[in-house]
Amino acid sequence: MAEQADISAITRRNKYDNATIFGLAAAALFIATAIGLGGSAGAFIDIPSVLIVIGGTLAVTTVCFSLSDMRKTAAALRETVISRERDFQDAAYTMLELADYCKRNSVLKLQGQPLARFAREPFLHRGLKLLIDGVSEREIADILREDIAASGERISRASSVLRKAAELAPAMGLIGTLIGLVQMLGNLSDPKVIGPSMAIALLTTFYGAALANIVLNPLATKLERNAAEESLIQHIYMAGILGVARKEHVRRLEILLNSMLPADSKVQYVDTSPTP
Repeated sequence: MAEQADISAITRRNKYDNATIFGLAAAALFIATAIGLGGSAGAFIDIPSVLIVIGGTLAVTTVCFSLSDMRKTAAALRETVISRERDFQDAAYTMLELADYCKRNSVLKLQGQPLARFAREPFLHRGLKLLIDGVSEREIADILREDIAASGERISRASSVLRKAAELAPAMGLIGTLIGLVQMLGNLSDPKVIGPSMAIALLTTFYGAALANIVLNPLATKLERNAAEESLIQHIYMAGILGVARKEHVRRLEILLNSMLPADSKVQYVDTSPTP
C-alpha cells in the first residue's frame, strides 16, 4: 500500500470563496471607478430607485416561490461565500484508507472516535453509521441515493430562485423607468420635479441590469458549479461505503474511484510497482 495514515479524517476548514468575493468586488470597483471618472458618483445613488428594483425584485420573487424557498436560498448563498474545502483526491484516499482499515480490522472498529472524526461530513458519517448498524448494501445504496437527490434538489431550487430574480430585476427596472417618465411628464411645468423623476427613470434600469448580470446570474452559476462538485464527492463516498459493505479489494475500489475522478485527480493507493 502507499504510505497513508491508518485512517484519515476529513477535517475540512470553512473558508471564504475568494473567487466569488473577488469577482463581485472587482465588478463593483470597476463600475464605481468608471462612474467616478465620468462625473459625480452621487448622481448614481437614488433611494427610490433602489426600493423599486431591490424591494420589488425580492417581493415578486417571493410570490413565485415561498418564504421557505427564500430562506433556503439565503442559506445556500452563505454556503457559497463561506464553504468547506473540497478535494476529490482527498475524498478518494479517505475512502481507500477506510476500506483498507475495515479489511484489516472490521467495520465495527469504526465505532466511537474513528466515526466521530467524520462528523463534519454528514453524508459520509451517515453512510458509515449505516454500515456499523449492519444495514444491507442495497438499503445503504437506496438511502444514500435519496440523500444525493435531496441535496441536488435543494441546490436546484436555490438556483431557480436566483435565476427568476435575475429575470425580474430588469423588469422592475423597466417599471421604475415608466414611473419616472410618468412623474416627469406630469410635472413638466415644475423644473424641480423633472430632475428627480428622470433620475428614477434611468437609474432603475441601471440597477436592474446590474443586479441581474453582476450579482444574481453569477451566483446562480456558482451554486450550480458547487453542487456538481459536491455531487461528485458524495458519489465517491457512496462508492467507498458500498465497497466496504461488499468487502471489496482495495485495488478494485481504487480502479472504480479513478474511473469517477477527473483526469488531473487520479489516485494511487495500492503500490503496483514490481518487487525487486
